Amino acid sequence: MESGSRTGSTSPARMWAGRIVSALAIVFLLFDAVIHLMKIGPVVDAFTQLGYPVSVSVGLGVLMLVCLTLYLIPSTSPIGAILLTGYLGGAVATNLRVGNPLMSHVLFPVYLGVLIWGGLFLRDDRVRSLIPIQSE
Repeated sequence: MESGSRTGSTSPARMWAGRIVSALAIVFLLFDAVIHLMKIGPVVDAFTQLGYPVSVSVGLGVLMLVCLTLYLIPSTSPIGAILLTGYLGGAVATNLRVGNPLMSHVLFPVYLGVLIWGGLFLRDDRVRSLIPIQSE
């Protein structure tokens, strides 16, 4: 049975392209969530540098896993993408606040957001209907 997000106008090639683009962001964010839960050395160092207590690491990891789960379920993918966008917006603000380099640190969450929404755009007719891109 087809999911509600695919009404027949999404070609198999577009669907797979969307899955691959989405998977790039998902793999990175899943890795990030897991290391937040584990509180490994680089996470502790990053939290210290960013001015956050390490105690919030687990909460952020759980929040990321919840957002990713919503994004992975076809019927809730748009909600997951919206929540992930908010989470990544906080990462942009944090990196900007501490004066990290623009292209590598401040904008990295924006690159992930583009992958999240680009993948969803390619695989979900509902999102494409909200963002009509005309081609000639």
